Amino acid sequence: MIRCVLLLSLQLGALLMAGCANTPPALRCAAGETRAISDTLYFGTARPEGAVSPEDWAEFLRSSVTPRFPQGLSVWPAAGQWRGADGAVVREASFVLSLLHEDDAASDAAIRALVADYKRRFLQESVLRVRADVCMSF
Repeated sequence: MIRCVLLLSLQLGALLMAGCANTPPALRCAAGETRAISDTLYFGTARPEGAVSPEDWAEFLRSSVTPRFPQGLSVWPAAGQWRGADGAVVREASFVLSLLHEDDAASDAAIRALVADYKRRFLQESVLRVRADVCMSF
């Protein structure tokens, strides 16, 4: 009886561990599509000395984003909220930036650099980054 319980426990443990090791299936793109990474970045505009203006944002796009991603981007205004490190809920106007790029170290470094630049330039606590594998075509 103890042997059966031990064997059953080992089998159950193996099943549970196998579930932890599962990874999502590889993305398969259809004919005519290319695999890419889609990064969506959310930039808040509230700062200690007033909001990031549309002119400030346009300059950031021109000087920080476009040189790193000259192949193109999409941007739109948004209204958002988030909980800051102090626990307070912050509601603010935001800009959303969508970038499609190769899955490589250079693109990742470029995104990290522009996020760091925005945080430094506009005294931001954070920039939300949402990353996904996608298939794209033109």
